[in-house]
Amino acid sequence: MRLVWGNHRLDLSSRTHIMGILNVTPDSFSDGGLHFEKELAIQQALRMQEEGADILDIGGESTRPGAEKITAVEEINRVVPVIEAIASRVNIPISIDTYKAEVAEAALRAGAAIVNDISGLRFDPYMAGVVARHRVPVVLMHIKGTPENMQINPEYLDLIQEIIDYFEVSIALARDAGIAEDMIILDPGIGFGKTLQHNLEIIRRLADFSKLNKPILLGHSRKAFIGKILGDLPADQRLEGTAAIAAIGAVNGAGIIRVHDVKEMVRAVRVADAVRRGYNH
Repeated sequence: MRLVWGNHRLDLSSRTHIMGILNVTPDSFSDGGLHFEKELAIQQALRMQEEGADILDIGGESTRPGAEKITAVEEINRVVPVIEAIASRVNIPISIDTYKAEVAEAALRAGAAIVNDISGLRFDPYMAGVVARHRVPVVLMHIKGTPENMQINPEYLDLIQEIIDYFEVSIALARDAGIAEDMIILDPGIGFGKTLQHNLEIIRRLADFSKLNKPILLGHSRKAFIGKILGDLPADQRLEGTAAIAAIGAVNGAGIIRVHDVKEMVRAVRVADAVRRGYNH
């Protein structure tokens, strides 16, 4: 699967791509506050590109379980200066991680080239139109509920089918707004209204989503279920667990892996790709 738009090209059929996470927030679950200052965010963006990131994903509002909402103006004030500062200094596409159309519009005007929407175009009725107008790729994520309530006893009758049904509706919203079919990426939403067992089933059955004929993004980096499996390890000690799932995700068909630790995950998926696709000198 290939995404070609503007000056960018991602050939997801050739290898697993890495999306580096850059949270310009004071309260994200793993790296909140680390890159809140503009200069620190710029340095981290350049570092991730150097380490092999294929995409930079910039977010200005935490969507961890129970996170408080912020206004679009505040979110714009966090992300736009960083995007403007790095857009001319990186040669990889910048993604804006937001569910607000107003933020997406400002970020795309500032130099972003992908929209990553945790709501799959559901939270803001104007989001699809913004994406269509700018003719950029969009990541449609599955979420059950909202960040405020999504982890309060999430239940499914048929986990994978319910996610597929959700995707089909989001894809229809995108199509109806004029977003091209080949500009859509799907994210099953690890940790967004899922228990530990739900997360493991999604990762194990990632190939089941291939029937939708869209690239799959896997976003599991440093999440709580990894810490729980490893004996309640804190977020900053989940590197090996994150790498294990990145490799499994790559073998099971993920086209993009969204991670905090770029250098290590580039190496992990390179080996996984060699197993899945074969190794050429």
